[in-house]
Amino acid sequence: MANTKINPSDLYDSTAFGFSHAAVQDGAKVLHLAGQVAWDADCNVVGVGDFPAQVDKALANIAAVLAHSGLGPSDVVRLRTYIVDNDMERLGAVVGALKRFYGDETPAPNTVVGVQSLALPDFLVEIEAIAQFRD
Repeated sequence: MANTKINPSDLYDSTAFGFSHAAVQDGAKVLHLAGQVAWDADCNVVGVGDFPAQVDKALANIAAVLAHSGLGPSDVVRLRTYIVDNDMERLGAVVGALKRFYGDETPAPNTVVGVQSLALPDFLVEIEAIAQFRD
């Protein structure tokens, strides 16, 4: 089953910032991903102190879980992004990484939350995702 992204023309163009205003999810099986961080397979933090590298790794981990489940970025219906010490530079890094992650696909809705810290001191970003299986 498909999911439909909603971007009303009388609202700002959220896709320019890497997300849609909403997504309609038809009755389908749903994949809820745990928050992904910049950990490699051996639990080493990738990009200690390097925010853009951590965003890329978190999204790569999401892509890996999606692929393992037979899904891809176009199947994502919701993201939630937690950023330690959020500022415009970090937000810009997330926007750029999301554009690469989605490519030509319409991005899913995303909420960005600035936080003081995450589970471990070296984590600078954590991204949760929900995806929908197709027919």
